[in-house]
Amino acid sequence: MRFYPVAELVSILQTKFHAGNLPRFQKELMDADLLILDELGFVPFHKDGADLLFHLISECYERISVIVTSKLEFSQWNTVFGDNRLTAALIDRLVHHAHIVAFTGESYRHRHALSHR
Repeated sequence: MRFYPVAELVSILQTKFHAGNLPRFQKELMDADLLILDELGFVPFHKDGADLLFHLISECYERISVIVTSKLEFSQWNTVFGDNRLTAALIDRLVHHAHIVAFTGESYRHRHALSHR
């Protein structure tokens, strides 16, 4: 299992790409049974980062399990990726065999913090 905040993973992907060792890093990720991507859309990233993340998720498709957390609805993901076609293709891959869990209401962390005051 591998866990990354999305902004951190995109930064790592960009660094590995520019250093020429992205394929090795991707292989390490693919050796995991599960990749958890936390807080998609929390921090924006550039087009090249969006492309690298798309290609990683495409590699994971039907090979390993992926969990993505986001406060954004799918309809808002194009603001993160900046390309409607890329966003649609990414969502298509993620939801194909997915179990989508949607939460509503107040944040657990916020409620928990208020109860300890």
